[in-house]
Amino acid sequence: MGEKTIFVNSHDVFCDAEYSTWLESLKQSYRTAQINAALKTNFEKLKWYWNMGGNLVNKKAEERWGNGVVEQVSLDLQAEFPNSKGLSADNLWAMKRWYSFYVEKIKDEKLVRSVQELYNSDCQVTVDGIVQFPELLGLIPWGHNLDIIRLTASLPEAIFYIKKTIQEGWKRTVLQRYLEARLYEKQNGTINNFKEQLPVKQAELVQEITKENYDFGFVELPADYSEHNLEIALENHISRFLMELGNGFAFLGRQKEIIVDGVSRRIDMLFYHVRLHCYIVVELKAVRFEPEFAGKLNFYVNAVNDILKGKQDNPTIGLLICSDMKQTEVRYSFKGLSTPIGVATYDNVRIAEIEKELPSVEELQQRIKQLESQLGEK
Repeated sequence: MGEKTIFVNSHDVFCDAEYSTWLESLKQSYRTAQINAALKTNFEKLKWYWNMGGNLVNKKAEERWGNGVVEQVSLDLQAEFPNSKGLSADNLWAMKRWYSFYVEKIKDEKLVRSVQELYNSDCQVTVDGIVQFPELLGLIPWGHNLDIIRLTASLPEAIFYIKKTIQEGWKRTVLQRYLEARLYEKQNGTINNFKEQLPVKQAELVQEITKENYDFGFVELPADYSEHNLEIALENHISRFLMELGNGFAFLGRQKEIIVDGVSRRIDMLFYHVRLHCYIVVELKAVRFEPEFAGKLNFYVNAVNDILKGKQDNPTIGLLICSDMKQTEVRYSFKGLSTPIGVATYDNVRIAEIEKELPSVEELQQRIKQLESQLGEK
């Protein structure tokens, strides 16, 4: 007898739990394969870009074959590979700048530690005069790489933005915003007492996730805005605010109520950080730091520890964000406090333009006609 063809009722298959689980695993493995293939393609492409830049530098192509050699190479490569992108003359020049940016710094003996960080190794191999491709560069897209060398000056700064892009999954527009806001210069964190009040590992993590200054350029407010206005604006743009705070922050609410001895108290904004496993109390001030602000923040942190914090949670963190501060005043305010708190500033709030209330030309003409008509009647 020949083999029988078996037809399965599609409804029964689709409703079967085991089939559904198997299908989901197949979908997930395919997505993973797609991502890995894209990453591998990006890596290999950037490795070729690096070697191309090294070739242009080491062969001193312009000196040997004239100023138009890069344009000629571009034309020849595009003729051979008509369906390939990235072989324009402008892109070839960019490859040379990219290679030169890093190689010049790699040779600086003062930057040994940064070079080790770039290569995750103590040595770099040179093949045919071309310095080994740093694999770290292959983990971010080409456009990101170009923005980094265009808007940074040092190797430690460039590495900082590369790693942040990888860790935070920054899109190119996000990277550009942080480059223009000079995040590297502000990345030392808040003025705080974290080292004194937290275990070493948690203190390091908190220091890592906080900033000295927050960019509120996504908010537009009137010139005389209040703290209440600022809170509402940040809540209305909570996605952008969370992006500015960084990965791991979960928003729990604005004007979060807690009852202390029968009295209702309200926290400006309350967050939970999933990496730190702790609540973060954020108080906003639209004015310069005043010493009494630290006392109020200390009160809220203690209250959250007593009322909301669970056994599995780490100590609550307090973060005060104000328009300006004097460091000495802040440090004096920390003395005697046992709660972990930090103070940061914000800037770049866009001031809304006041609409002019003057009537238009048409409105003036209409009013004149009305007046003339009224006078004529009299």
